[in-house]
Amino acid sequence: MKDYDSATLERAAVIPPSGLARSGLLWGLLGVLAFSFTVPFTRVAVSDGGLPPLFVGAGRAVIAALLAAIALGVTRQSLPRGRQWVRVGVVALGVVIGFPVLTSFALTTSSASHGAVVIAVLPAATAVAAVWRTGERPPSAFWLAAAVGAACAVAFAVVQGGGIGTLRLSDLLLFGAVIAAAIGYAEGGLLARELGAWQTISWALVVAAPVMLALTAFGARDGVSGTAAAWWSFAYLGLVSMFLGFFAWYRGLAIGPMATVSQVQLVQPVFGIAWAALLLGEPIGWSTVLGGLAVIAAAALAVRTRARTR
Repeated sequence: MKDYDSATLERAAVIPPSGLARSGLLWGLLGVLAFSFTVPFTRVAVSDGGLPPLFVGAGRAVIAALLAAIALGVTRQSLPRGRQWVRVGVVALGVVIGFPVLTSFALTTSSASHGAVVIAVLPAATAVAAVWRTGERPPSAFWLAAAVGAACAVAFAVVQGGGIGTLRLSDLLLFGAVIAAAIGYAEGGLLARELGAWQTISWALVVAAPVMLALTAFGARDGVSGTAAAWWSFAYLGLVSMFLGFFAWYRGLAIGPMATVSQVQLVQPVFGIAWAALLLGEPIGWSTVLGGLAVIAAAALAVRTRARTR
């Protein structure tokens, strides 16, 4: 296999056959479903359950890193090579360190609904990162649909009671989390075409493990105590949000087109607020139903566009 073969495969994967593209969307949707519990469960763990935010944000990565090391060892995966280590580091900084830690601190003072308002712009941010990183060139209709989808998602979350109001520290932390996740998603989706989907997140978790272990110990320096619900939420964050969910998400992004698959995240606020209603007792009315349908329609319009290579 020649040195340039991987570049050829990567470029060809930008426009997959229609059946493969549908597969990418389905894998992406499965990943989004797994991630949609992240904000409510983080809120339960750090606010309602009383666990330290740094312990939750870093500790869930330690749990996932242990599982990743076992999986990599049992299956005897080959080590990343050369610049792949740098790219694994980018994924680790974005989705293993940046997003979990920043959202954990933000949700100590921000409601789950308000968190959904800011995180609703993540699909658009991921699409921009994917276009910048991969050379995909979605048509104007895609960007219009993505903008409409982001606006619908934000409006939906605002109507549900999050509100935007004045810019607070928690908002800055959430925006930082969005940027970190978008970069980590785009780079991870590309790297998954070379290493594999679950291998990519596994190597990123292993690389970040020493830092996250130190942060976890520091977060638990004054002792750790929480409710049963907080510990169950923490377990989900470590097993699914930080590990298993990325199996499906990076597989979907790897199949691509990456910018298009990223738009299935538009339904995440719909899912997230539904889970918040079930877990946190927030009411659901007709505005929820109508807003959710609008967001889903915008997401469907965005994913129907096809990207073209540069």
